[in-house]
Amino acid sequence: MKITVKYFASIREALGQGYEQRETTAITLADLRNELLAVSPAHAQVLARGKPVRMALDQMMSDESAPLREGCEVAFFPPVTGG
Repeated sequence: MKITVKYFASIREALGQGYEQRETTAITLADLRNELLAVSPAHAQVLARGKPVRMALDQMMSDESAPLREGCEVAFFPPVTGG
C-alpha cells in the first residue's frame, strides 16, 4: 500500500527530509517503524526502539498497534516539552 510518512523536528533534521511517499507491506505503526529502522543508519538512530518517539496516524496520536490503510498519513516526532 502507498502511504505518506512525515518527519518532524530533530527527526526531520537527522533524516534530511520532511516527508516521503512510501510503498509498504506494514500492517501497523509498529511494523512500519521496524521497516523504517532498516532503511538507513540515520533512520535506525532516530527511530530506535529505545528512543521516545511519538507517532500520529492521520493527525491523531496513536500507539504502535494502530492499523495502517491505503493512503494514510503517518507522522513521527520527538516528545514535545514546554516551559
